[in-house]
Amino acid sequence: MKQQTILIIEDNDDIRESTAEILELANYEVFQADNGKTGVEIANTQLPDLILCDIMMPELDGYGVLYLLNKNPQTAATPFIFLTAKAERMDMRKGMEMGADDYLVKPFDDVELLNAIESRLNKKEKQEIFYSKSIDKLNSLVAGTQGVKELDRMMAARKERTIKKKQIIYYESDPVSGIYLVLRGKVKTVKLSEDGRELLTGIYGPDEYFGIPALLLNEPYSETAEALEDTVISQLPKEMLEELLNLYPDVARQFIHILSNNILDKEEQLLQLAYHSVRKRMADTLVRLCKQEKQDAQITLRISRDNLASMAGMATETVSRILSDFKDEDIIERKGSQIVILNLSKLQLMKN
Repeated sequence: MKQQTILIIEDNDDIRESTAEILELANYEVFQADNGKTGVEIANTQLPDLILCDIMMPELDGYGVLYLLNKNPQTAATPFIFLTAKAERMDMRKGMEMGADDYLVKPFDDVELLNAIESRLNKKEKQEIFYSKSIDKLNSLVAGTQGVKELDRMMAARKERTIKKKQIIYYESDPVSGIYLVLRGKVKTVKLSEDGRELLTGIYGPDEYFGIPALLLNEPYSETAEALEDTVISQLPKEMLEELLNLYPDVARQFIHILSNNILDKEEQLLQLAYHSVRKRMADTLVRLCKQEKQDAQITLRISRDNLASMAGMATETVSRILSDFKDEDIIERKGSQIVILNLSKLQLMKN
C-alpha cells in the first residue's frame, strides 16, 4: 500500500517539527514548509494526500494558500485542515466557506491530530472508490450516455463549498475557471447597466448548472454570480471539463440543451418586459420561481423585493404595490420577506 503524504505549512518551527514527528511515527510521509508561498510550491509539485496549514503566516497567509490551491485542478480536491490559535476561532467561518475541510485549535494533542487526519483521508478514499476523478480513466468508459453519468459522478466527487447569503461566487469579467452545480440553496446571476442598475439574468436551484456559456465560449464570465441564500455548490474545473467534452459528445449535447432552454426562458422574459403589464410580469415572475420549488400544497418563495424587481424589470415600489394587490385578492400571503403562494392557478391564468 502506497505511503500517504501530508504537507505541513506552519511558520512556528516547534509546532511544525513536533507535528511532523508525530505523523512520521504514524507512518506518514511528511513535507514541511515554513511559509505559505513555499507551501503552495510544494503542494503543486508533490501533490500531497492532505494539507495542514496555519492561518497567520509570512509571505502568504492560510486563506491565500487555500485560494491558490482551489484554483489548481490537481490540488482543489485535496483535504485541507486549518491550524488555528484560539483567538482566531471566529475567523474559521471564512476558511470553511472557502472550502477548508476542518480545523484544529492549537495546542492540539496527538490523538486529536491523528483522528482529524484519518477521518479526512478515509472520506477521500471512499469518494475515490465510488467517483473516480482521474481523467485518464475516462477512456475506458462506454460511450453513449456514459459521459453524462461521468459528469454527474465527477461533480459528486468534487469538494463541496458553502457560500453564505449575498456572497459572490464570481464577478463579471473574471476568467472562466469551470462550471458550477448547485447542491443546496439558490444562486442568481446578474448584469449591471452603465448607470449601476442590476438586471437579473437567472436563478439556479438544486441540481442546476451555471457558468456554462463562458466555458463553452472560452471567454470571461459575462455576468456576476451571487448566493441568494446560504448555498452549497460544487465546481468542476475548466481543464477537466474540456477533456470530458472532447471524449463524450453527449455531455456537450446536455449543455446545449440547458443553454437552449435558458435562451427560450430569456426570450419569454424579454417579451414580458416589452409587451405585458406590470401585473402580468409579476405573475409570470412568481410562476417561474414556483417551478424551482417543491410542488407542495403551499409554495413558499424566499426572495427579496430588490431581486423580484430585477427579475421582473420594474421598480421596487411597483413590486410592493402589486404584491399588496395580490395579497388583497388572496393570491399570495406575505410573511416577512417570504411570499406564500395561495393560488398558483390564478397566477398562471393571469400571466397568459
